[in-house]
Amino acid sequence: MTPSGREAEPGAEIAPEVRRLGGHPVMLCPERGAPLREAADVIGDAFHHGVTWVAVPAARLDADFFRLRTGVAGEFLQKFANYRLRLAVVGDVSRHVAASDAFRDLVRECDRGTQCWFVPDLEALGGRLVS
Repeated sequence: MTPSGREAEPGAEIAPEVRRLGGHPVMLCPERGAPLREAADVIGDAFHHGVTWVAVPAARLDADFFRLRTGVAGEFLQKFANYRLRLAVVGDVSRHVAASDAFRDLVRECDRGTQCWFVPDLEALGGRLVS
């Protein structure tokens, strides 16, 4: 199923979709696909679509993203900051927050800022973008 609700062809690459949320164009990464470990995997698409916000499903992030000692999250977030793009991790990360004080602190700090947010769904992202 594509972000717009259409059925995807079996084996077909699902392209990102751009939607206006809270008055901002946001690139929505597809829910299905290979785990994302490198920010570069989506940054090129973000520039192609001319957006400043990228919404990545939490389930698409590589498992190492949630284990801060691997450095994957730090590199991912730093790349977004370097390219002046904003990231929304969309979905339930409560299991990871409960398992790691460091990850809990990262989520709390991100949610206080304007560069990266962890939100439960696109409706919550749209609400934050309005305010």
